[in-house]
Amino acid sequence: MGALLAKALVSGLLIALISEIGKRMPTVAALVASLPLVSVLGMILLWRARPDAENMAVHAQATFWYVLPSLPMFLLIPVLLRHGVGFWLSLGLGCALTVALYLVTARFGPSLGIRL
Repeated sequence: MGALLAKALVSGLLIALISEIGKRMPTVAALVASLPLVSVLGMILLWRARPDAENMAVHAQATFWYVLPSLPMFLLIPVLLRHGVGFWLSLGLGCALTVALYLVTARFGPSLGIRL
């Protein structure tokens, strides 16, 4: 239980840090947010729980393929905001697009030889 709380605390601190940086320097906050910190922390914790090279290789490769369908969200949201669409609707539509693209990736990735 202590390990779970520590993981939650580290994750919360990262989000809080990005939020605070973003108040003054949105571009720097975006850079910090774009770093694969969560993925790297996840891999470290996964490795500690199950030090298996093949399992880690599958995890890292699947992470790559699942990052790709999330990227269009970061193009859609600013376009919508700049065209007068409200923040919450823009965010919701961006998330919906990401979910749709995740489903497409999960459905068609394996048939294209992508191991997920």
